[in-house]
Amino acid sequence: MAKMLKITLTKSTIGASPKQRKVVEALGLKKMHHSVEMADTPQTRGAVAKVAHLVTVEEL
Repeated sequence: MAKMLKITLTKSTIGASPKQRKVVEALGLKKMHHSVEMADTPQTRGAVAKVAHLVTVEEL
């Protein structure tokens, strides 16, 4: 596995459930096309899995 993940918000959270919005916020994503780099941990992978339809993930 890669050591870092680049997570980008590619779809809007409008229409997403409140739980999904909180997950996106917890990942540090604020606006559309905003990207963050996070460590590749099981916790990060789990959060990304919850909002996989809203984000794109790149392994660095």
